[in-house]
Amino acid sequence: MQDRLQALKEEALVKIQQANELKELQDIKVSYLGKKGPITEVLKGMGKLSPEERPVIGAYANEVRDAITAALDAKISQMEQAAIEEKLKKESIDVTLPGRPARKGNSHPLTAVVEEIEDLFLTMGFTVAEGPEVETDYYNFEALNLPKGHPARDMQDSFFITEDILLRTQTSPVQARTMEKHHGRGPVKIISPGKVYRRDDDDATHSHQFMQIEGLVVDENVRLSDLKGVLETFAKKMFGEERKIRLRPSFFPFTEPSVEMDISCFKCGGKGCSICKHTGWIEILGAGMVHPNVLEMAGFDSKKYTGFAFGMGPERIAMLKYGIDDIRHFYTNDLRFLKQFKKA
Repeated sequence: MQDRLQALKEEALVKIQQANELKELQDIKVSYLGKKGPITEVLKGMGKLSPEERPVIGAYANEVRDAITAALDAKISQMEQAAIEEKLKKESIDVTLPGRPARKGNSHPLTAVVEEIEDLFLTMGFTVAEGPEVETDYYNFEALNLPKGHPARDMQDSFFITEDILLRTQTSPVQARTMEKHHGRGPVKIISPGKVYRRDDDDATHSHQFMQIEGLVVDENVRLSDLKGVLETFAKKMFGEERKIRLRPSFFPFTEPSVEMDISCFKCGGKGCSICKHTGWIEILGAGMVHPNVLEMAGFDSKKYTGFAFGMGPERIAMLKYGIDDIRHFYTNDLRFLKQFKKA
């Protein structure tokens, strides 16, 4: 019986060494170590042995099982390692190849213009102030010399949430809030960029949501000539040193006197073209001296303090600066449009 076990062991080890696939090893394991395998059949005859021989044969049978199991495990491990090495050879990376460059994004053209305008006014000593986009009727209208029922309110079709709460139609409320925080003491020198909302039909030049940047200066002895100097500096830095400006009389409820500022056309140099509608001038922004009523409502003595304010639309400036013909391009997230401004 011991000789039979030894022969089975040697036979199994040879087959294990000759196996080339994991399935072959699995078949060998079932054939030799399974319940119906030859080793089990040999052990069934142990009943015919003497009591002294049984433990000896039993121990030897366990050694044979252990030897075959160990050989199987070793061969399986060897095959698995070989498979991994073969896979690595096929999937190896050539580290000498140049890497694929990561695509870098760029600022949205509107963001780039807003930041350019902010940087320009920061160099002139202004600070950036922000406020809520959901405003009260008081700060959006009344504190800006637009009491309830004032006909000028019709110029700003508004998104009202309640009777007294609305989406701001301008960033002017930031000016009113900032002046209140100064408790009637100057100087105040801010710009207030942000989104504003007006109930309008979207088309190539109109949008229900758009950006606005307003500026405010309040101090003693502030004059219209100071406003002209600031606006002229802005125009030259933004559109070229050769730009000229002109101020035309206008009307805004929160400024008196009020003006519209035009710049000489940067396309034709003032000779007349399609961009300036053959006038030689392009309207850019509105401005004026802060109305005494606005100063008084914010806690300033209008006999001691004066100020000026201005407001511009970054979309309009970006459209003029980059030759964009439709305001809706700013909000559609079309990559074909945005990729044109990588170097802007």
